Amino acid sequence: MELKANPNNNPDKLHRIIIKHPALTDGKVKSVYDVDAHRVMIKYRDEVTAFDGKKKSTPETKGRICCLISELLFTYLEKQGIKTHYIDCPSLDTMLCRKLTIVPIEVIVRNIAAGSIVKNTTLTEGTVISPPLVEYFLKDDSKGDPLLTQDRIRLMGIDPEPMYHIAKDVNLHLQEMFSQLDLDVVDFKLEFGYDADGELYVADEISPDSMRLWGKKDGRSNDKDIFRKYGSDEALIAAYGDILKGLRQLAV
Repeated sequence: MELKANPNNNPDKLHRIIIKHPALTDGKVKSVYDVDAHRVMIKYRDEVTAFDGKKKSTPETKGRICCLISELLFTYLEKQGIKTHYIDCPSLDTMLCRKLTIVPIEVIVRNIAAGSIVKNTTLTEGTVISPPLVEYFLKDDSKGDPLLTQDRIRLMGIDPEPMYHIAKDVNLHLQEMFSQLDLDVVDFKLEFGYDADGELYVADEISPDSMRLWGKKDGRSNDKDIFRKYGSDEALIAAYGDILKGLRQLAV
């Protein structure tokens, strides 16, 4: 599959933006660079990790594919009235975004039981969760990203209600889109942040790295579980590439 930038973007934009080194933050698979008082540049690297970084690999083109998928999904959500940090995608693996103060909470939406909810409860994998479940985890690897209650979040000085409602809306839109690709949205992770004016935005990325997507017909994983379970870079890139191709066709 040929990887191309969004034709609506100016490919020269990146060259006219001064990226300040070193990175503000280096995450597991992305690096964030300062641009100015209101913007950052996020570079998606060719890396994949699992089990809190204990399992790693460097599949070629993976960063570009996740960046381009995230661009399409952020653009789609913006059209549905959901605010995201996305501004532009000036190169294949780099995204220009609003500068936000990130809320230290990962919000997980679950439509079908899989992963940690199966491990930590009596639910069996594949159980449909209706209505969808919204969960919150502290964004802190050193503490094991513990599960939080809404009351605990309020004790942290954070109101969970806006994130809850946005997450539910995002879920509806993602289910609608991926259903057209014959995929079930099993679960996904969202991160949020506030800008200088106190406006809340969906942040980070939305890609198969942060979702579980199962084939409606065969139940096959089309997400990072391919790497978690089998460690196959080739199968991972093939699945991600098919999703990018499908989303581009829907966006035409």
